[in-house]
Amino acid sequence: MPNHLDALERVINDIVRPDAPSVDADGTFPRRGIDALGEAGILGLTIAEPLGGGGSLADAVDVVRRLAEACGSTAMVVLMHYAAAALLDGYGDETVREAIGSGQHLTTLAFSEEGSRSQFWAPLSTATRTDGRIRLDAKKSWITAAGEADSYVWSSRPVAGEGPMSLWLVPSDAPGLSPPGRFDGLGLRGNRSSPVEATGVVVPEDAALGADGAGLDLALQMVLPWFLVLSGALGVGLMDAVTTETGSHLTATRLEHLGERLVDQPMARADHARMRIATDQVAALVGEAVAAIAAGRPEAPLRALEVKAAAGETAITVTELAMKLCGGSAFRKELGIERRFRDARAARVMAPTTDALLDFVGRAINGMALL
Repeated sequence: MPNHLDALERVINDIVRPDAPSVDADGTFPRRGIDALGEAGILGLTIAEPLGGGGSLADAVDVVRRLAEACGSTAMVVLMHYAAAALLDGYGDETVREAIGSGQHLTTLAFSEEGSRSQFWAPLSTATRTDGRIRLDAKKSWITAAGEADSYVWSSRPVAGEGPMSLWLVPSDAPGLSPPGRFDGLGLRGNRSSPVEATGVVVPEDAALGADGAGLDLALQMVLPWFLVLSGALGVGLMDAVTTETGSHLTATRLEHLGERLVDQPMARADHARMRIATDQVAALVGEAVAAIAAGRPEAPLRALEVKAAAGETAITVTELAMKLCGGSAFRKELGIERRFRDARAARVMAPTTDALLDFVGRAINGMALL
């Protein structure tokens, strides 16, 4: 889809960027932007080409990075959609895949649970066979776009198969799902991340995504690489935004008693340079991960693990520098820096957390099993 970036820029400039301050201030789901992204073909970008897509992970990285520059909440919703769609493209019902390809279906992941929290690889929710159908019971701790997405890629313990996890496609309006609460968080305030409880939710057996018990392998092979790399892209987008805004502030703001701009101060320039270098380093790591995954290189899983950890921590550092350099102006809502400062902190605690990823990387480079 060679023209997807042109369509994306139109949506960003017309809707996503203008709506971003109110999405953050009011904690409202960015419905206008998401609908426009669907109509523009962006939500269906990564589905199979015959169904309207044909885009790659690299294309998705471009989308999430550019969205994150304008609105972190919108970028997060699209990130989770792409991660879930990566699995649905291989295992989902064709009707759902066609709806995704046409931009008429928003999906998301429902992995984290009360009890195991961010350790998504250890589901506590259950799936039981009842009269030829599957009953799901769970207490999901966080679902992005809860109640706003059309479907959830849902994890549970297996029905009877070997392995720790099975995966299902669950309509978000299925009877037995609790209404999601309103998300009133520190950052990414419009992503509508909320706990959802399932009590006797019934789905057909063909709602299974892959074999019973094989869900963890599928999540690690098909979902997690997209989630990790796109999380890195989101971090880069946030850093791009604050680095640009900081440069504008340094150039426009004067120290009248010295007859100088802030950018004329060597220490300010040095900190701004640190922001740019750090952003470019993470962007390069994201690009390396994408290339490794596309080529099937043996280091691809390691690069994907490194990306989210590096981007999450670096985005915190870069946004803190932006707050320092822009001083009191950065505390005002209109500059947009304090919004990115808050948004950047989500990656540290979003599963897999930075601490978990550092452990995974440490295991991988020492020849140990991840789990």
